[in-house]
Amino acid sequence: MSAWWDTLHFLRPQWLSALLALPVLWSFWRMRRRRQHAWRDVVDAHLLPHLLETGGAATRSLAWIGALGYLLAVLALAGPSWRQGEQPLWQSQAPLVIAFDLSSSMTAPDLPPSRLLQARSKVATLLRERAGGQVGLVAYAGEAFTVAPLTDDAANVALFLDALEPAVMPVDGQQVDKAIAWSARLLQQAGFQRGDILVLADHADAAALAAAADASRQGFRVAALGTGTAAGAPYRDAEGRILHARLDAASLAALGTAGGGGYQSLSAGEGDLRALGVLDPAQADGAAQRGEQGLAWLDEGYWLLPLLMLLALFAFRRGGAFAAILLCAAMPLAMPAHAAEGNLWQRADQIQHQRIAQGADAYRKGDFAAAEKSFTGIEQADAYYNQGNALAKQGRYDEAIAAYDQALKRQPKMEDAIENRKVVDAARKRKNNEGKNKKDGQGNQQKQEPSGNKGQGSPQAGKEAEQPANQGKQPAPQPGPPKQEAGAGPSPQQKAADAKAQQAADAAQRERMAQAMEKAGQGKPAAGKPPGPARAETAQQREQRQAVEAWLRRVPDEPGGLLKTKFRLEYERRQKEGP
Repeated sequence: MSAWWDTLHFLRPQWLSALLALPVLWSFWRMRRRRQHAWRDVVDAHLLPHLLETGGAATRSLAWIGALGYLLAVLALAGPSWRQGEQPLWQSQAPLVIAFDLSSSMTAPDLPPSRLLQARSKVATLLRERAGGQVGLVAYAGEAFTVAPLTDDAANVALFLDALEPAVMPVDGQQVDKAIAWSARLLQQAGFQRGDILVLADHADAAALAAAADASRQGFRVAALGTGTAAGAPYRDAEGRILHARLDAASLAALGTAGGGGYQSLSAGEGDLRALGVLDPAQADGAAQRGEQGLAWLDEGYWLLPLLMLLALFAFRRGGAFAAILLCAAMPLAMPAHAAEGNLWQRADQIQHQRIAQGADAYRKGDFAAAEKSFTGIEQADAYYNQGNALAKQGRYDEAIAAYDQALKRQPKMEDAIENRKVVDAARKRKNNEGKNKKDGQGNQQKQEPSGNKGQGSPQAGKEAEQPANQGKQPAPQPGPPKQEAGAGPSPQQKAADAKAQQAADAAQRERMAQAMEKAGQGKPAAGKPPGPARAETAQQREQRQAVEAWLRRVPDEPGGLLKTKFRLEYERRQKEGP
């Protein structure tokens, strides 16, 4: 068995370069000693020891102790090691972004029934069988767009697969380089320094090879999965031209080499995905999954710390402990006083995020006063928007509108704030009109609603008069009541309707609702029987049902309609403002 000094090495040898400063510090200390007294310039050197009081041996001893302490500290930081120990192997969970080709060439039938359906099936298998790690989905043709950001829920990403087709893309083409660059951007925005990018394509040009090499330099491995066959098949592009699509395996292999992820052609089974290493994010660490352990050099620098602490005792002076305690006590005083500016344990952005989360939680529980308090004082557009929602729920419409104005001042195009401001402003005007009517002696009359629309959009001031559409991206949207309430209040000309006319309006409304239910295939009456009156329900139940029905009617029948609209708007924005 070899001696320990035969295996001695340093885990962090770069720290040893700090020893170069030791001779410089020693020379500086010597020069300072020679110049510390003015008599040295006017008295002969051989007389100075007899005329001056110096530390002598004690001072020199402290200097040697300081130099020794510096040496020990540097050696401990360098991480001396002379033995190994067993440690569990690290198991990686690399994130993955799938770049899905949605060019018109994906309709080619050389992979029957089509490339598109085969690619969908392959990605579905990948999402279903992948063993952990976050997954994101990018669709590309002439431009690249995010379908689903990185998430731990692969099943949620799989929901978008059926909507993927070339028709949802605003521009045709096969810009593989843009897909790789956009995927790398998603990984960076999510805070990852390493990850995988799987590109589905049938060829790669020089720009794609450069993008793959650039992503590899950033720490992202780019793999290529070929879609199609070498013989290829004809297809019709977006302009109606008949073209021929072929698989260029050589260019895709070069892409995989430049990106460091390899290349495989799309085939049946899971062999292609396993070969690329995207099906199992810890495939390279198979020993870790089996529970095996490996050997690692142990950092033994901590053995030098007790000796270093003993040497530090000589550095204490009379009053030194009191000065140290005073310094520690004064540190909190040097921190910003306002909580939103950070403290000893949290940064300012962490405190603001925590307050916003607390406010959103209080809002969901119905404690709108606590939610307002949490959002107050945060100079962010979302915080002012959330504060406006909480104020509107308390019936404080003027303050809510002021909060929405502050949000729009910081983010002028915040659609939720614009919409909610309109709703709250309508409720405020309605409330003012009611107060004016009561002041004129008409407050004893019951509020009447427009003929033929009883109960729809009726306000309940201070309780449920306004239901903000989207509370700070936290609670789910509630699209019905706010938009219906805007302008739904009774006008002065309609407040004289009598009870008989109101009953007729109710009957007409019920008949219209029954006809609408029949048309939608819901609640169809039995054959030969006229539709009967709707079951009795309260005004609140009727309003809620109408809101849900209106919201369901806004859901498009086309599965890819939402993606198509999203991509089109994003493409138009890029054309105006740039990527």
